Amino acid sequence: MNEDSGKAVQKQEQGKNILIIVLLILVIISGVKLYYDHQEKVQKTEEILILSEENTDLNQRLDSITYELDIRINEIKQLGGDIDSLISIKDLLILERNSNRNRSVAEIARLNQRIDGYGKLLQEKDADIVKLKAMNEQLFSENTELKSTKAEIEEEVVKLSQKTQELEEKVNVAAKLRAENIVIAAVNSRGREREGEFRNRQQEKLKITFTLADNPVAPFGTRDIYVQILSPNNQVIFDIAKGSGTFSMDGREEFYTARQDILFNNSLQRLTYFYEKGSDYTKGMHTVRIFADGLEIGDKAFEVK
Repeated sequence: MNEDSGKAVQKQEQGKNILIIVLLILVIISGVKLYYDHQEKVQKTEEILILSEENTDLNQRLDSITYELDIRINEIKQLGGDIDSLISIKDLLILERNSNRNRSVAEIARLNQRIDGYGKLLQEKDADIVKLKAMNEQLFSENTELKSTKAEIEEEVVKLSQKTQELEEKVNVAAKLRAENIVIAAVNSRGREREGEFRNRQQEKLKITFTLADNPVAPFGTRDIYVQILSPNNQVIFDIAKGSGTFSMDGREEFYTARQDILFNNSLQRLTYFYEKGSDYTKGMHTVRIFADGLEIGDKAFEVK
């Protein structure tokens, strides 16, 4: 009996030891899990703080570029220049600044890229301001030296206006280029094309192709051929960071989506444009308009379902 009692006590002690070991293992596992949970929480907090700082920095850049645009707008306005395009950009920046939302990393990168493009536009406008100042100074100098009578000036203005009108009519009628056989296609990630109408998921980039029609009286030489893509609300789709910009049309500035400069030789040249918007198109009818020499030379519509 004593020997059996000793064995029973020994088994109880072994059972207690095993229970203690199991409890220790569970405590260690729980401690490790708490540690990693804490580390993950700390990492997420740091990521949130970094994203918040990047949003703050981006808002400061938006404020800065808006302020710089305002300076150029006022200066160009005083000099009599066209400020419509700058006001449009300023309104977009103010709208983005007042959105009061936390942007994602991709949105921040995309906006920073656009702001970089606007910085280049500001440099171009600085050059325009220099030219406008020079033109204003020249006009002032010429006006102070002008000795002709009012009647003589008005007569010269009428003659110049008539000559200009005659020249413009000749250019418009005889030398106007014309875009024909316009094809608009959505190109997906596999390179497959779909014409006429498509859904956003079916396009990675838009392909626009057309031919410059035969025109034996149009002079040979370099030409800038501009393409506008208009959304259903008739607004031009553009992105300066992707090569978009402005051109002169009937004495005003217009945005273009894409452009090519070519050597026109009246050989039925076939031109192709690719535009990758980077975001979904608005559903509805869109229009592609083509311009050369300050004139519209063709257009065609396509639909996004």
